[in-house]
Amino acid sequence: MQLLVLVLNKIEVLEELLEEFSANKIKGATILDSKGMAHSLSEFHELKFMASLRMILDPEHSESKTIFLVLEEEQIKLVSEIVNKVTGGLDKPDTGVMFTLPVLYTEGFSK
Repeated sequence: MQLLVLVLNKIEVLEELLEEFSANKIKGATILDSKGMAHSLSEFHELKFMASLRMILDPEHSESKTIFLVLEEEQIKLVSEIVNKVTGGLDKPDTGVMFTLPVLYTEGFSK
């Protein structure tokens, strides 16, 4: 099993993403509100560099959603395809990042 972590900056597609997961029998996602480091720093400091950085960043994406999914290995490719289809591609700026980590132990998961 793998823990898939998706930090979704393009939060306007969250509902569609979850609907696609559900339609493809991907279930059990946990969603947390999150914020990136650059946005947090720009709120705390009025440095010239940070003010410039703030203008570069999309203010609509100051918040993000972090989605956790525990998946079987064979589900990862499907989830990746869904995420890239719905978001327009994680290779686009300020869309999000996704990665997996091995899960060595679980409890409370039903099959």
